[in-house]
Amino acid sequence: MAAAGRARSGSPARGLPHLLTLAILALACDACKEVILQVPSELPAEKFVGRVNLKDCLKSANVIHLSDPDFQVLEDGSVYTTDSVVLSSGQRSFTIWLFNAESQEERELSVHLEVPAEVNEKVLNKRLHAEKVLSRTKRRWAPIPCSMLENSLGPFPLFLQQIQSDTAQNYTIYYSIRGPGVDRDPLNLFYVERDTGNLYCTGPVDREQYESFQLTAFATTPDGYTPEYPLTLLIKIEDENDNHPIFTKTVYSFTVLENSAVGSVVGEVCATDNDEPGTLHTELRYSILEQSPSPPTLFTMHPTTGVITTTSSQLDRELIEKYQLKIKVQDMRGQYFGLQTTATCIITVGDVNDNMPTFTRSVYVTTVEENTVDVEILRLTVQDKDLVNSPNWRANYTILKGNDNGNFKIVTDPKTNEGILCVVKSLDYEVQQQVTLQIGVVNEAPYTREASSRSPTSTATVTVTVKNLDEGPECIPPAQTVRIRENVPAGTRNDGYKAYDPETKSSSGIRYRKLSDPRGWVNVNEDSGSITISRTLDREAETVRNGIYNITVLALDADGKSCTGTLGIILEDVNDNGPFIPKQTVVICKPTMSSAEIVAVDPDEPVNGPPFDFSLESSDSEVRRMWRLTRINDTAARLSYQNDPSFGSYIVPVRVTDRLGLSSVTSLNVIVCDCITESDCTTRSGERAGYADVRLGPWAILAILLGIALLFCILFTLVCSVSQATKQQKILPDDIAQQNLIVSNTEAPGDDKIYSANGFTTQAVGASGQAAFGPSGAGVKSGGQETIEMVKGGHQTLESCRGAGYHHHTLDPCRGGLVEVDSYRHTYSEWHNFTQPRLGEKVQLFHEDDNQQLAQDYVLTYNYEGRGSAAGSVGCCSDQQEEDGLEFLDHLEPKFRTLAEVCAKR
Repeated sequence: MAAAGRARSGSPARGLPHLLTLAILALACDACKEVILQVPSELPAEKFVGRVNLKDCLKSANVIHLSDPDFQVLEDGSVYTTDSVVLSSGQRSFTIWLFNAESQEERELSVHLEVPAEVNEKVLNKRLHAEKVLSRTKRRWAPIPCSMLENSLGPFPLFLQQIQSDTAQNYTIYYSIRGPGVDRDPLNLFYVERDTGNLYCTGPVDREQYESFQLTAFATTPDGYTPEYPLTLLIKIEDENDNHPIFTKTVYSFTVLENSAVGSVVGEVCATDNDEPGTLHTELRYSILEQSPSPPTLFTMHPTTGVITTTSSQLDRELIEKYQLKIKVQDMRGQYFGLQTTATCIITVGDVNDNMPTFTRSVYVTTVEENTVDVEILRLTVQDKDLVNSPNWRANYTILKGNDNGNFKIVTDPKTNEGILCVVKSLDYEVQQQVTLQIGVVNEAPYTREASSRSPTSTATVTVTVKNLDEGPECIPPAQTVRIRENVPAGTRNDGYKAYDPETKSSSGIRYRKLSDPRGWVNVNEDSGSITISRTLDREAETVRNGIYNITVLALDADGKSCTGTLGIILEDVNDNGPFIPKQTVVICKPTMSSAEIVAVDPDEPVNGPPFDFSLESSDSEVRRMWRLTRINDTAARLSYQNDPSFGSYIVPVRVTDRLGLSSVTSLNVIVCDCITESDCTTRSGERAGYADVRLGPWAILAILLGIALLFCILFTLVCSVSQATKQQKILPDDIAQQNLIVSNTEAPGDDKIYSANGFTTQAVGASGQAAFGPSGAGVKSGGQETIEMVKGGHQTLESCRGAGYHHHTLDPCRGGLVEVDSYRHTYSEWHNFTQPRLGEKVQLFHEDDNQQLAQDYVLTYNYEGRGSAAGSVGCCSDQQEEDGLEFLDHLEPKFRTLAEVCAKR
C-alpha cells in the first residue's frame, strides 16, 4: 500500500484526493447554512424526511427549535413530519436554530425540501426507509486503535491504518477526515484516500508538541448522504526519549549551620523532563558527582527526591566557610544509557556562637583626675573567631566588681568591638585615691551548649588611680536657711551662708559675695558670710514665697575658685496686717434672695488670722436700720437687708477683726437689683439697677451713630417729599382724578382751561412734537389758540430770554402761598421754541455732574449767567426758610380775592 501511495503521488492525479477532501469540507461548512433534502411530493404524519448533521453546526446544542411546526428534529439530526405535508409547489423550506446556553453560541441551519423533476416515489420512500432504519439503530463504526512513533523517519507518506464502513457493501462510500492535523493546525499532516479509506501521515511528529490527534472520519454516498455517524479516530503519538532532564536552576545555594547533627537537611534540588510522564523516560535519579574541598565527604543526596543532607557533625565555619557540589540528574532510572544533566550546588556553613570573646590583656592600669565627669579613661579589646559584625561576634561588657558607687560605665564601640570605660560620676581624691574594677565580656547571642561547657567567661582587671586637684570651696549643702522675725529693725545681724574647703574641711580663707537680693533687704559680710538687715523685712511681699526670702551667695578661695549657694531667710510672721474683704461689690437679687455672703482674708499666718469678727462700721442710724450682719464661720458672714429697701446702690462699711484684735474697715458697694442671678444684674442698664456704670463698646457706639444718621436721612427725605407735594398742591387744583383741571372765573362761567398734571416731559433736543409742561407752566386752550399761562410768585423768579414779546415773569413752584396769574400770554410756538432746547439739555444732563459722573444729589449747580438770581436753588429738595415775601397777597386780582378770603377764614 505504501508503494502504491508513492506511485500515486508521482502521477498527475496525485492531488485528486486532496481536492475531494477540500470539496467535502466546503460542503460541510456550507451545510451549516443550507441543506437540501429530496423527498416525495406527499409526506404523511411522522414520516422520516432525512437527516442533517447538527454537530457540524454546533457540537453541543442545549436548545433546538424549528420555524415550521409541521416538522420536528431529533438530537441525532433526524427530521420527521408532525403532520401530513403536501409539496404542491415542489419545494418547502424551514429553519433550525441551535443554541448553547453555556458558551452563548448560536447557529442557524436552513433546510430545503425538494421534489425531483423525475421523481420515483418508490425509490425515494425506499431510501428514506433505509436512512430511517440507520438513524434509529444508531450504528457506529468500530474505531481501530492507531498510533505512531514520534520523530519517525518515514518513509512518508506513512500508512497508519484503514477505515472502512460496513455500508460499503450496499452503497458506494467515499471517506473523508477532519480535525487537527487535517484542516486545523498542523495542516495537511494526515489525509485519507477517498475510495479505500487508507489513512496516511505526511511527516514526523514531536510528542512534546502534539501528544495525540483526534480526527473525525466521515462516510458518504456520492449523492451526499451519510449512512454512518461520524467516526472519532484517536491517533496517539508514542514517546521517544529525546529530552534530557533539566535542573530548575543551574546553581543552587543552601546554608547549613556549623556543628549540625548528622542527617540535617541542607536543601533540595529538582529537575524536569519533557518526555511522557509515567515512563522510564521521566524516571529521574539524582547523585553527587564531586565535593570541593573534597575530604572528608560531608554531604549525601537522596536519589529520587534530590534532598541533600549532612553525613558528619564536623562542620566548622571557622575552618571551612563554603563547599561546592557538582550534582547530576539522569533519566531511565539512572541507567548508563539514560540522558543526564549536571548543575552546581554551593553550600554555605552558617555561624553559631561557638567561640567566646577573650580579652587580649588580663590587667589594665589607667588614671583619672578627681571631679572629672563624662570622660573616656580606657579601651579594652577582645578576640572572637565568630562571624564579624554578627550577634555571635559583638561583645557586651559588664563591670563585675568595684563600681559600688556607680562612678564608672563601660559601653561597646560598634565599629571596633572594644569596651570603652568612662567616668560618669566624679571621684574625690580625699575620699578614695585608687579604684580596682573587674570587667567581664560576653556576646550578644547566647552561647551554644558545647561552647559553654568548654570555657568560662573571660574577665580582666582594671586599676584606676585618682589624681588630686585643687577643687576650690564647696557650697555644701547648696541651700542653707536662717530664721529672722519680720519687721526687725535695720542693722540687725544674723548668721549667713557657710562654705568649706574640701582639703582642710574649714571655712577659713573663704570670701563671700552677694549675687542676688531681689529687694535689697540684706548685706553679706565678705569675710564671715553673715548677713545684716538693711531694710524692713515684709513677709507679705511678692518676692517672698511660702514665708522664705532667697538670696544667692558666691564663695571664693584664695585662687579665685568659687561655688554658689542659696541662703533662704525664713521670715517669722508678725500680726501686722488686718483682715479685709477682697470683693467690695456685692449684688443682691431682691426677687430671689435677701442676703449675700461676704468673705474676709488675712495675709498673716493662720495663728494671727481667723476667726474673724464682722461688724457694721457706721454712725449712720439709717445704715444700721437697713442692714444686718450674721456670722457664718471663722472667715465669712452674711449681709442681709431689712425694711424692704428700693432698688439701687448702697455703701455699707464693714469692720473685720482678727483673733488678736487687729482690724480694718472695708466699704462695700451693695447693689439691690431686680434680677434672678448676679450676672443678670451686671448686664442691665444703670437706670434699671440704680447705677450708671455702663460702658459701650466701639461697635455699639458705631451702631448708634449709624442709626441716627439713617433717621436723619429718612426725615430729610420726608421733608423734601412733603414740600414738593405741598408746592404741587398749591399750583394744581385738588381734583386731579382725571389728570385734567377745569378752571372757571368767579364772576361768570368762562372758557374751560385744561391743565396737565404731569411734570415737564420732553424729547431729544431738536425733536419735533408737542411738549407737555408741569407746574411751572400750563397750556391753555382759548378759542382754538394755545397759550402759556405763567405763575408769578414772591422772590424766586425765572428770567426769560429778553426779546420782542417776552417779559419777566415770577415763578414760585417750591414754596407755599397764593399765586397770581399774570395777564401776559404768549403763543404756544413762541414758548416751545424758547423752552424745548433748554429743557431737553437739562433733562439729558439731569443725573450727571460737571465731570460727567453720577451726581450725588439732584440739586444742580447753575453756571453764572451775568447776574445773580433771586430764585436761589430750584432743586426738588430746596427748603424755603424765609417767611416774608407775601406782600402780593395784598394785591390780588379780583378773581383770586374770594379764594384768598376763604383760605384766610380756614
